[in-house]
Amino acid sequence: MSQPYILVLYYSRHGAVAEMATHVARGVDLVEGMSSRLRTVPAVSAESEQVADDLPTEGPLYCEQEDLSNCSGLVLGSPTRFGNMAAPMKYFVDSTSALWLSGALIDKPAAVFTSTSSLHGGQETTLLSMALPLLHHGMVLAGLPYSESGLSSTISGGTPYGASHWAGPDNNRELDTTEATLCRALGKRVAQLGLRLGVQ
Repeated sequence: MSQPYILVLYYSRHGAVAEMATHVARGVDLVEGMSSRLRTVPAVSAESEQVADDLPTEGPLYCEQEDLSNCSGLVLGSPTRFGNMAAPMKYFVDSTSALWLSGALIDKPAAVFTSTSSLHGGQETTLLSMALPLLHHGMVLAGLPYSESGLSSTISGGTPYGASHWAGPDNNRELDTTEATLCRALGKRVAQLGLRLGVQ
């Protein structure tokens, strides 16, 4: 049997969420007995004749339903769009009804992360918007506890609802040390919970 894994599933437009996902995955990989699996989702288009390629041209593979159903936990990431998750992530999440019907995700740990271009651009509401379908799936939602000292010192991103990043108005502000540390802490926490819950 293969090693259990935490699925780090994200959509990234300008690269910040992808960078966060890498740090989350590093946090997962710090936990012995658990590995990370990075996956993304394709963009959506208003042009109905446009079809996404089966494989992305670069970066992680597109997520398949099997990646989700077989995971031991999930960390979901999306940029903020008007205080909500981006449409490509919402489109993918909306396609998971079969997993909801089968109960495939019940009692598995989950967490969320996001990036915004404005400092108070809806980080917490976006995290909550991503948490809602995970609760409907019966997942065990994990945030960041205040034992993570970065939550009390951050001047950019980081919330008890999940990891976050302020990318700046041009979306070119790199993750600072605190934001990256909180991303790793989130991944590590979900991996540890997966082991404690005995999810395979």
